[in-house]
Amino acid sequence: MKSPRRAQGVIQTLQREIAACTHCAAALPAGPRPVVQFSATSRIVVIGQAPGSRVHASGVPFDDPSGDRLRAWMGVTRDAFYDASRIAIMPMGFCYPGKGKSGDLPPRRECAPLWHERVLACLPHDRLTLLVGTYAQAAYLPKQPAQSKRSMSELVADFRSFGPNVFPLPHPSWRVVLWMRQHPWFEAELLPALQTAVRARLSP
Repeated sequence: MKSPRRAQGVIQTLQREIAACTHCAAALPAGPRPVVQFSATSRIVVIGQAPGSRVHASGVPFDDPSGDRLRAWMGVTRDAFYDASRIAIMPMGFCYPGKGKSGDLPPRRECAPLWHERVLACLPHDRLTLLVGTYAQAAYLPKQPAQSKRSMSELVADFRSFGPNVFPLPHPSWRVVLWMRQHPWFEAELLPALQTAVRARLSP
């Protein structure tokens, strides 16, 4: 087991490596600006999609209305959300991928294989994992046979089957408002369970 001082040194080195990453620079219209937060004591990890243009500009993860909605779902304040000693935020792609025809482009595929395993290795084993959106769910939920591939709504509705330490969530963009109206169980059943799990991880 690493000593606390050695573990902190490993994390600081990894954070510097990520901040200096230019692996996808040629494919990023706005240039590289990795956005991620984590520490050795982050007992919650939010695995999202990729920064948007506003987050790229500020360098602060979920620094937009989507983040406000996600924090409300979790039942946490901004201060708690941005406390890396308590909550890690690790998107599938660390940099803003640019605009597509109908919204932002997908996360760059190179990013997760480069960094995710190393970041997750720094976090506590008893962490709570929030899989925000289809890209994170495709990467981290158990794989389903091709003939029984389920939609995002079906995966989120089946949240209990993934155990108490993993919650699949829809992306908290403005588009989710109509979806929530069409799926009232999300607020009635999933959110209370999620907030209970979050409180348990944030308690001393």
